[in-house]
Amino acid sequence: MEPAPTAWWTGFAASSSSRPEAPSPPRTGRDGFLGLAFERRADRTVLTGRRFTLPLQALEPVDLDGTGAATLLVLNPTGGVLGGDWLETRVELGPGSHVCLSTPSATRVYRSTGAASVQRVVFRVDEGARLEYMPDHVIPSPGARLVQSVEVEMAPGASAVLCDAWAVGRAARGEAWRFDLLDTGTIVRDSEGLLFKDRLILGGAQGWGGLGAAEGMAYVATVVCLSPRYGRLDDLASSLSTLLEGTGLEARAGVTMLSRGGVAVRLLARSAPELQRAIDLAWTCCRNVLWSLGPLALRKM
Repeated sequence: MEPAPTAWWTGFAASSSSRPEAPSPPRTGRDGFLGLAFERRADRTVLTGRRFTLPLQALEPVDLDGTGAATLLVLNPTGGVLGGDWLETRVELGPGSHVCLSTPSATRVYRSTGAASVQRVVFRVDEGARLEYMPDHVIPSPGARLVQSVEVEMAPGASAVLCDAWAVGRAARGEAWRFDLLDTGTIVRDSEGLLFKDRLILGGAQGWGGLGAAEGMAYVATVVCLSPRYGRLDDLASSLSTLLEGTGLEARAGVTMLSRGGVAVRLLARSAPELQRAIDLAWTCCRNVLWSLGPLALRKM
């Protein structure tokens, strides 16, 4: 049963807080909440609302490339997602704002003997706003059970680049495909209806021969670029195909046009650095074609 939604305020003075510890619930895991709101003021995007309940938190936003966009990292200071955790993030982008959200590092998901861990991220992207959601990959431990989703509502003229990346486990330690459940999905809508829907449900510990077991690769990602009002998405798809095929990547890539308003990229890689390089190439291409922007260095430690 879902916990009751957490009310949060999006006023004009950015602030942060954490609720006092509530009595221990009759289950394992913790309920974490993060609420963020952004507005465009003059030539930059500012954080106007922030509320969080541990184990979710957000660092201060920064303008990394001098374009006025707000970039910030969402983090879990407990070191990973534990069995039974319910973590929900809600983000509002005001008209004309530009926001990039990422994570400081990969997200470890630990073993659960009971309820699955849940991560839910909800975005509302207002008119003309730009969203970049580029979290690092998820690493499920043996016995992990994770259900995660990203939901995006886009107003007219809005655009977004989203990434969903995961590992089959710590393959170098012999932990590939030993998670119990990986249920990950993304759904994006605008005023005309569905733009993109993707869902993958895998039971790794059951022994994988299906889906080619990711063709022997240890890392998987989907990058989707959504911009219904951009009139040359076919050129973007062609640019992505040429780039990903011609740069000596040690990864496999597939590019496809969506039926409306976007382009999707599927990636397979043998290592995390190879996967990140492929993601960065696709992301940079989308930024350049859609917004005439160069690559964004997130400066992670």
